Amino acid sequence: MFEEENNSEPGGITRSVSPEEEPGLIKDTSDSLNEFSSYTERTDLNQAYEANPSKGTEESAASSTSLLNRDEENKDIQFSDDNMADAIPLSKPEAPQTSMSSETKETEDYQKVKFPSGEKISPQASKESQKEFDLEEDNFTVNLEAKGLQEFPVDVLKVKYVKYLYLDKNQIKTFPGADPGDLLGLEILSLQENGLSSIPLEIHLLHNLRILNVSYNQISCIPKELLQLGNMTQLFLNSNYIENLPSGLESLRNLETLSLGKNMLTNIPESLSSLKNLQILNLEYNQLTIFSKSLCFLPKLISLNLSGNMIGSLPKEVRELKNLENLLMDHNKLTFLSVEIFQLPKIKELQLADNKLEAISSKIENFRELRLLNLDNNLLKKIPKKISCCVMLEYLSLSDNNIEELPSKIHRLKNLKQLHVNRNKMIQMAEEISHLNNINSLEFSGNQITHIPIEIKNCRKITRVELNYNNIMYFPVGLCALPLLDYLSFNGNYISEIPMDISFSTQLLHLELNRNKLPMLSEYLCSLTNLQYLDLGKNQIKTIPSCISAMVSLHVLILSGNMFEIFPKELCALKNLQVLDISENQLQKIPSDISKLQDIRKLNFSSNQFTYFPVELCQLQTLEELNLSQTSGKKLTRLPEELSNMTQLKTLDISNNAIKEIPRNIGELRSLVSLQACNNQISSLPPSFLSLKVLQHLDLRGNNLTALPSGIYSLSSLKEINFDDNPLLRPPMEICKGKQLHTITRYLQRADERDEKILEKIFNIVASNITEVNFEFLQQKLNMTSSENSIPVKSTTPLNERIYQAFLKWKADKNLLFTSIALRDQLFRALNMIGAYDIMDKITALKLYTSAIKL
Repeated sequence: MFEEENNSEPGGITRSVSPEEEPGLIKDTSDSLNEFSSYTERTDLNQAYEANPSKGTEESAASSTSLLNRDEENKDIQFSDDNMADAIPLSKPEAPQTSMSSETKETEDYQKVKFPSGEKISPQASKESQKEFDLEEDNFTVNLEAKGLQEFPVDVLKVKYVKYLYLDKNQIKTFPGADPGDLLGLEILSLQENGLSSIPLEIHLLHNLRILNVSYNQISCIPKELLQLGNMTQLFLNSNYIENLPSGLESLRNLETLSLGKNMLTNIPESLSSLKNLQILNLEYNQLTIFSKSLCFLPKLISLNLSGNMIGSLPKEVRELKNLENLLMDHNKLTFLSVEIFQLPKIKELQLADNKLEAISSKIENFRELRLLNLDNNLLKKIPKKISCCVMLEYLSLSDNNIEELPSKIHRLKNLKQLHVNRNKMIQMAEEISHLNNINSLEFSGNQITHIPIEIKNCRKITRVELNYNNIMYFPVGLCALPLLDYLSFNGNYISEIPMDISFSTQLLHLELNRNKLPMLSEYLCSLTNLQYLDLGKNQIKTIPSCISAMVSLHVLILSGNMFEIFPKELCALKNLQVLDISENQLQKIPSDISKLQDIRKLNFSSNQFTYFPVELCQLQTLEELNLSQTSGKKLTRLPEELSNMTQLKTLDISNNAIKEIPRNIGELRSLVSLQACNNQISSLPPSFLSLKVLQHLDLRGNNLTALPSGIYSLSSLKEINFDDNPLLRPPMEICKGKQLHTITRYLQRADERDEKILEKIFNIVASNITEVNFEFLQQKLNMTSSENSIPVKSTTPLNERIYQAFLKWKADKNLLFTSIALRDQLFRALNMIGAYDIMDKITALKLYTSAIKL
């Protein structure tokens, strides 16, 4: 810390910082949590900080633990939302995570921590040091992320006064040669992803360290030297192999944030309760089976994350956590909630998804500050009526339970914005929901609901409704009166008619009616001029009305699995259409008018009845993805040369056809990234195939390939390959099964070298055994009759040497078109034609000998 201004630094660096300009960290996290602002309107505070670095506006670690806490006005530098998920993962009510696997959730939750930057440094800073280490130009901050460093950069500390030091993604293990005096200025140190097996013991030299991040390493224990850092306020140890916490934790008396997510902790020591200033504690995804009582005696604890453990119950002492606002216990083994938890008056966020809860106590009425409640994927059959007392509740998710009806007084939740009750046993949507004046998202998919009450029109703020896979027969006209509704999903119902009222929903942007009973595309839908996404797949539609041209905003149209026998020309009027899926129909040809789709990017014509490749598609210069896989329907037998016209094509799927060869000019598809051509009859790849330099995914399973081109190594972008179920000889199938390009390439290169040597031996055999007359005949058979290849008459060179040189010239002329094996076969056939059987026997003997030698 700085006690004076204009201090002289090592290396002649001068620094001048006023106290109010010095970046700091949050000093009172609880203050930042007192003001609640809506989690559905979060802003990117990280960008705000970058725009005005002199005023720290990044969100605190405490705020980032919950959707429900944010302080945009705090002027101390703090961690941002995006970067502080290491402390406690963000909850996202807009998309509940309970249906995700724990691995997916972990991947999303763990973002790398970044640290605050200070003011700009004086230009007197060492230019040589900056050039060597690519330092940032701002004051006190050095970023050496991913520089391949093996040792702690002590030289930087000697020429620049460093407070914030990033050393992420290096291979630093210790601090050898570091002068203790140089280390005293460090306040923030990040050593993420360094492969550390332990925290360097020299860590105790950093007396002023306030924040340490050693997440994503291989640390198995916390050394006692770390406990000497009494100024530490935030400690991040996520994603390591820590099994136990050390004794002596009480020495970290100023610690406010402790993050130990994704370790191997099996118990929490009693000494943890000595951390009286701890406000944020992250223990997610460990191996805890017991909710330790020591957690209950942390008087300032605001946020506690125990998600992803194996805890079966809560202790009675949990009632002592009087300041707790956020409790995250998703993915545990809770069978009940002790009543003491309902004595926590400040609870705002309660995450209990993916447990085994069978009931919720009526004591939930005590949660008068509760904003977010997630009970997805439990065993609940009903929700207590007293939940209506949680009047501040904004987000309620009850998906994947056994609930048959909602409490009759749910309409008292006047602040409720999102209600998700997917995959339960609901048979009706209660009329009381129509009194939720602030509701903006309703999800009731996967139930047995037969109709939607007309009163739903009173929910004037609704923007999103999902009612997929219910038993709804009639389109609910009440939804058509909602002025803000822009997302509506009705997949998997029994709707057979679209009412005229839908034409009033001109604000709709997204509409899904997949798997219903619609016999036609209603003209009323064509009134939705702002609609961008329309899914009418798996219906019984045969024709398209001409008025579809009015849908000028339509970008995505899905008509798969209907009853089209003729491609509807009316679709060609959709000039802004970017994605069209008309797969699984009975189409036999495509009209030339399809060229009018001037902005089309993706086409899916799979599983139709084409008798030939629709060449008309080759006119679409903007096309990036084309699917002509024929799992069902007729099989295509060839691809046209015109395919090369689609120069923007990135993905081509021609799987499950009867195609025998790839077009010779396939290499002109310079943008091709993915080629799916499995289950065809392709026997070889043309030379131009090696020009697909950006190709990353290649699937040629189930074809007739016997050899791969040697130059396949030139396709350096290839990441995924599959040649299974081919009669490959070069390389043999066992080489290809590992799907490793470098293994295949290495084999082919060695095979080429061997084939070259064998061919040269054959040249020698022929040259040493053939007569000059027979060679003249052989030249004719091999098209070597030009004067260039004729044997020089006036020469003292022996005949066999002259013939050998003629063969080398012939090989050089043919090498671009033919492999050594192909040239060998040509020569063998020509020898047979001129009756040189004795030479053929010698070559056969050589071939038998070399075939016995393994590469």
